[in-house]
Order: sequence, then C-alpha cells, then structure tokens
Amino acid sequence: MLSKPLTLLFCSAPRSFYATVPVRGKKTCALIIGAPGSGKGTISNWIVRDFGLTHVSSGDLLRAHMRDGTTLGKEAKAFIDRGDLVPDNVMVGLVASELKKLGDKPWLLDGFPRTQPQAEALQAETPVNVVVNLDVPFDTIIDRIKDRWIHPGSGRVYNLIFNPPKVAGKDDETGEDLIQRDDDKPESVRNRLEVFKANTAPVLDFYRSMGILKDFHGTESKKIWPHVEAYLKSIM
Repeated sequence: MLSKPLTLLFCSAPRSFYATVPVRGKKTCALIIGAPGSGKGTISNWIVRDFGLTHVSSGDLLRAHMRDGTTLGKEAKAFIDRGDLVPDNVMVGLVASELKKLGDKPWLLDGFPRTQPQAEALQAETPVNVVVNLDVPFDTIIDRIKDRWIHPGSGRVYNLIFNPPKVAGKDDETGEDLIQRDDDKPESVRNRLEVFKANTAPVLDFYRSMGILKDFHGTESKKIWPHVEAYLKSIM
C-alpha cells in the first residue's frame, strides 16, 4: 500500500476534479527537472538503466523531427529559422505525440515542460504522475561549468576538475585547442540559472500542488542518486 498517494490529472478538468490514485501497479509517467549542470543527464541515465523507463528528451525529439522533415518538424523549424521560440502548442503536440506512441511502456520525460502553461497543456494530453526535481545549489553548478572546456570539432567535453585533458588545453584525440564557450563563463552561467529559476518555479508549484513532485537536494549526483532510487522503488 502506498503511504503517500500521487495525483493524476485526467484530460483538462479543473484542479478540484483531480483524482488521487497510487502509482504502484500503473504505468509510470515520470518527469525529471533540474537546472543546466545539475546532473540531470546522469540521474536520467541511471533511472532508465535501473527502472526500465524509456527516456524521451524534448531536445533530441525536436532535432529528430526537423532532421526527418515531419510535419511538426517543419513547423518547428520555420519558427526557429525566423529566430522565434517554438510555440507551446507545437512543442506540446510534438512531445505528446511521441509519448502516446509508447503505449503502455513507462517513460521518463526530460527537458519539457519549461513553463506552467506548457505543463498544464501537457498534463491534459499525456498526464505525468511522478516528478523528480534535482535541487542543486547554483554555486555548485557554476563551479562545475566554469571548468568545462570543449573541442569544437567533435563536441568532446572536458572538465578541468573531473575529466581533464591529458595535455592542458588540448583535445586528447586530435591535439587541437580546446575552447570555453562564452555561455560557460561564470557570469553567463549565473544569468542562465536565474532565468531557469524564474521560469521553472511556477512549474514546480504546479506539480507540487498536485502532490506528485519530490525534491532532492544535494551537490553530487552519486550522493543524490540513492535517495532518488529509494523513492522510485517505494512508489513503483
């Protein structure tokens, strides 16, 4: 018996009509939220590995649709080519259509929704019933990212602390110079994080009010993971 029930939203009913049902025994429809540099990719990989969820990345999905020239991909590309943001209805349609293709398979969504209207629209199409929020201090994230250097030709990423190149400033395979992107510099990272916080706070409040969000605090993925793992085991 689940000690703390989770909430599912069916269709677009008002908040007062939400039904409370346990996740155990039902398909897991999970969402992971975390700031850039929070370790979201690492935790996502471990969730997929250990719990058998299908990983759905909104960014990868968008690029695939544009590459394959699908109707949704062409529509999204038209906005991007003009320098505009892809509208919510296009992104929701893109993500929801992919999730519906999975049928009864459990999934883990990553990278979407980014705003409360997106969250509400997605919930009406393909309801989420588990939300994992990685709450990592911004100073920790800045420390991680400021030491990140990239080989522009291949996209290989190095970190001067965790994964340094064999030769300082040089790519391991080609020997070519590494660069630091402008948006990896501390002042740029902090600005990005503040924007993320402002946009994401209403999303977190939305899911928290439904009783389906769990916060995980920490500074290292390997220390956060056991708590995420234990939580998922307790509800799945």
